Amino acid sequence: MSADSKYLAQIGLVNPKSPTNVGGIMRAAGCYQADAVLYTGKRYELAARNGNAQYNTDTKRAGQHIPLQAVESLLAAKVDDVKLVCVDLVVGAISLPEFVHPDKALYVFGPEDGTIGQEIIDKADAVVYVPTVGCMNLAASVNVLLYDRLAKLGCLDANDELIKRSRDTNNRVKVKS
Repeated sequence: MSADSKYLAQIGLVNPKSPTNVGGIMRAAGCYQADAVLYTGKRYELAARNGNAQYNTDTKRAGQHIPLQAVESLLAAKVDDVKLVCVDLVVGAISLPEFVHPDKALYVFGPEDGTIGQEIIDKADAVVYVPTVGCMNLAASVNVLLYDRLAKLGCLDANDELIKRSRDTNNRVKVKS
């Protein structure tokens, strides 16, 4: 997906704290063709600056072609024709299996240890939750949402060529004919 594509998916993170999660989100952005990852707050930058290589979970190096950008406000960063979709366990949210994804969306996720603020929820075009027993890890939530988006929009080109492009260099296993 590209900015000029019919489909646009941006991820917005409210004050994330973990470089491990942000790295996992960058990997998900690469796997599921997100266009950008935006974040607010200072916790991630502080933790990343004070961390080391063990926090690099973006093993596919999606950060080399997908922007990871600090912004003052996710609401101010949203472009007019892009829908604001909050993803959080909040009362009144739509279950992800029932949700119809817009072509262009900024998906906002709360921090690992909190929730999306009421002011953002109030401006959302939709609020969605992933039905689970308990809450998922932030990066896992982003993975599930982005997979659901591609599957429902018909953007998954599921075949052997996709498998060959996607697997790592240590995997050459085949299903026996």
